[in-house]
Amino acid sequence: MLDERVASDKYRIGIDIGGTFTDFTVTDQSSGRIRIEKTLTTPERPELAVYTGLEKLAAALPDLLPAAHDIIHATTLVTNVILEGKGSKTGLLTTKGFADILEIAREVRYTVFDMFIRFPPPLVPRRLRVGVSERTLSDGSVIETLDEPEVRAAAALFRREGVKAVAICFLHSYRNSENERRAAEILRAELPEVDLSLSHEVLPEPKEFERTSTTVIDAYVKRVASAYIERLDGGLKSRGFARSLFLMLSNGGTATVETAKRFPVQILESGPAAGVEAVAFFGRLIGLDTMLAFDMGGTTAKLCIIENGQAARTRAFEVGRVHRFKAGSGYPVSLPVYDLLEIGAGGGSIARISSLGLLQVGPESAASDPGPACYGLGGEQPTVTDADLVLGYLDASHFLGGRMRLDRDLALSALASVGARLGMEPEEVAVGVFRIINSQMADLIRKSTIEQGHDPRDCVL
Repeated sequence: MLDERVASDKYRIGIDIGGTFTDFTVTDQSSGRIRIEKTLTTPERPELAVYTGLEKLAAALPDLLPAAHDIIHATTLVTNVILEGKGSKTGLLTTKGFADILEIAREVRYTVFDMFIRFPPPLVPRRLRVGVSERTLSDGSVIETLDEPEVRAAAALFRREGVKAVAICFLHSYRNSENERRAAEILRAELPEVDLSLSHEVLPEPKEFERTSTTVIDAYVKRVASAYIERLDGGLKSRGFARSLFLMLSNGGTATVETAKRFPVQILESGPAAGVEAVAFFGRLIGLDTMLAFDMGGTTAKLCIIENGQAARTRAFEVGRVHRFKAGSGYPVSLPVYDLLEIGAGGGSIARISSLGLLQVGPESAASDPGPACYGLGGEQPTVTDADLVLGYLDASHFLGGRMRLDRDLALSALASVGARLGMEPEEVAVGVFRIINSQMADLIRKSTIEQGHDPRDCVL
């Protein structure tokens, strides 16, 4: 029995799904050996890339899944559901008089003098935001009990409209959740197939706008996230994995499959959090005081300041920004997360001519479909990866250890399409792309560190 238990605890597997690649790390706990693998992300069915990568690893480790102790998984799936508008049709049940809180928000203009300022459209349209009679005070006392017929009328509306998820957010429910819980009981009886998110469970804190926004996002992504997690968990089990799958949380912790399905908003920033955790861990091991955790992927580059072994944290961040790097232009989420700064600089960042006739790199990315031109998967626009290949920073025959070959001629052709408009040779365009993307990332580092009171020259990258 002891030998069987030890054998089943042999490996630990880490899986991170990014916008371009899905990465794998396997640690053999008996020998300490670490293996890595990488495969292109499959955006429509992310779990397929997971299975492909595990099959590649299993070619060298036949007992991989049966002997795995656990699998820890980080993903950008929930964020992508919001960015692509692929969540469930969602309704909002709130206190009467507060149905417009998603649009009123904080009445803050993120660009004061822009007459054409835009905000993301509410995830719940006005016709599906219903206020019902009920009122709880900030001390938790109920001065108006829930009007149950109004809740049933709201359920009838949601049924007619084909709503698949409902967020319930009543005033001061973080103090007393009685009315929210009763409304949920009614909706579960009236709409048994609809997903519910209750604000006193998702975010039991004051600030009605942030709590409502966070709860709506949780409801909006719940069905897609739950379906993905179930498919992945089931697929792993059918391939011989008998232990627990854990998902990385935005705060650097992990959660079970059941918890992640119940509160999918908690895994919004799971991918970046894993990298920050790793940097903080190794920094503590070697005694570094101030560090910059820098993570450049295929789509974005992210930065987090780590001081005295602890990463900077915040309880306010945004997702789905209309202006990608302008605070205030997205959907606010109030959860404990690492304080990450992001820039659209990645291996797949596309080079093009701006409206001013200048060379511009990013923030748009070729991602994994079609990917950089040199991948040979149909991409025609030049990217940072194409420039790096032409300049010799990448070896065409040894990309991914030789498992994926890059096509330098396709990279040159893509760069030439931009160079022709600028009167430059492809190699000159590649140099320009290289300098621009590095300057953008250096500016991000300089700006973020100085704003937070640190001299970048004192930080270890």
